[in-house]
Amino acid sequence: MEDKIIVRVANSGDTHYAQTITDEMESSAKARGTGIAKRSPEYVAKKMEEGKAVIAVLPDGEWVGFCYIEVWGHEQFVANSGLIVSPPYRKSGTAKKIKQTIFNLSREKYPQAKIFGLTTGLAVMKINSDLGYEPVTYSELTDDEEFWAGCKSCVNYDILMSKDRKNCMCTAMLYDPADHYEPKETQEDFKQNSKIYERFMKVKQSKLLSWFRKKETNGGTGNGTKPKSLFQLFFNL
Repeated sequence: MEDKIIVRVANSGDTHYAQTITDEMESSAKARGTGIAKRSPEYVAKKMEEGKAVIAVLPDGEWVGFCYIEVWGHEQFVANSGLIVSPPYRKSGTAKKIKQTIFNLSREKYPQAKIFGLTTGLAVMKINSDLGYEPVTYSELTDDEEFWAGCKSCVNYDILMSKDRKNCMCTAMLYDPADHYEPKETQEDFKQNSKIYERFMKVKQSKLLSWFRKKETNGGTGNGTKPKSLFQLFFNL
């Protein structure tokens, strides 16, 4: 069945999928205990009409997956957002095909823009690495207020703001067209360090939760500790 999945740029004829897509986005975020910026069916439909989205469907019209483009900082940054795959088709390779297609579309529409993403999952980190993305600190992302306002619907928004938008549960990844490694290099890096990335993502999330709870208990003062290692510095722990 997977080889019959059609991954293509969405158009105005796909707007009837918008409600199904946003429902699945919300359901998936709740199941993970994390969140992405909540979008309305109207917003998703507009992305389809503008040709700024990628959709995966079966020949009979069944919806399989979706992702869309958002542009920030006067087209200096592009985010490939809202990646979602219908539960029966997860782990089928569909997410990777969608990410490749939306990445190509982003490069075509905004060739000078830096492409970035935020993720809590190692699987998405691997897909991004295959495309040439690198893990970065939040300071290298857009400072567009509207982008960060989109995080308000995430359950971890208070943590993000408590860290002055310098860190949160997500890991930031970036592709800079003017200065980047080739995909084969980032693929090899991820292959060699995937266990380390997985471990430190878990450590980061655990420490952030611990720090936030202690901050609340101490009336907002935090624990006052300074980073003691490269990984602590990178993750702003």
